[in-house]
Amino acid sequence: MDMSETELMLRGYGLTTAEFFYRMPDYQSVLNSFVWQDYDIAPDHPKLFGFVEFWQREIDGPLHSVRFTHRKLIGPGEWQNVVGEFTLH
Repeated sequence: MDMSETELMLRGYGLTTAEFFYRMPDYQSVLNSFVWQDYDIAPDHPKLFGFVEFWQREIDGPLHSVRFTHRKLIGPGEWQNVVGEFTLH
């Protein structure tokens, strides 16, 4: 069963963004970039490293470098269930 983004964040997942620099298969002197983003858990980053392994196994363009950042958006202690709402005029 897939979890929602909120459920992932409450379980400690954060948004991981990676930029892949790779060489064109036919033009090795040309560098291209590809941006990948998914919810992942630090510091192991299993989804990111799984994608890197997939790239090396399935994609013809050899990787030059990868840079990434990870940001926890909310944590379990930062979320509260709000039952009511007040409107002030």
